[in-house]
Formats: sequence, C-alpha cells, structure tokens
Amino acid sequence: MGHYANSLLRQGFTEDDLAHGGSDHLIDAVVAWGDLDAIDQRVQAHLDAGATHAGLHVISTEPGLPRTQWKVLAPPAR
Repeated sequence: MGHYANSLLRQGFTEDDLAHGGSDHLIDAVVAWGDLDAIDQRVQAHLDAGATHAGLHVISTEPGLPRTQWKVLAPPAR
C-alpha cells in the first residue's frame, strides 16, 4: 500500500528495505515477533516511550481467528 510505503520512507527506510516483502531491518523495526517475553518487551518499549496504548495484530500460521494467541497476549484485567 502506497501510503504505508511512503510513511516508512519518511521514517528513514529505503526502497531496498521495502522490496521483496521487506528487509530484515524493516521487519525487525515494525514487527514484534518471537516468544511472549520478546513481544512484551517490544510493547513495553512503546509504552515507556510515551505511547498510551498498543494494538497488536496477530499473524498465525493456523487458519481462522488466532484465539489462543489473543488469550496468551491479553494482559490480565486491571
């Protein structure tokens, strides 16, 4: 999508970063991936930097809604 590409270019990424599905550098910068601790650390980094909320889009290899992953990622009710 052009508007996402333009936004990433304005943020300092290059056309090479956008090519062929995205460079490792780009993916590591915009995707919180790994185990639960790694994802928690990425979300916390955004909150520590001043974000007031974080939205997660779960990408799964399984068909259908990623209900199991949602339950694991959801913080306990406060």
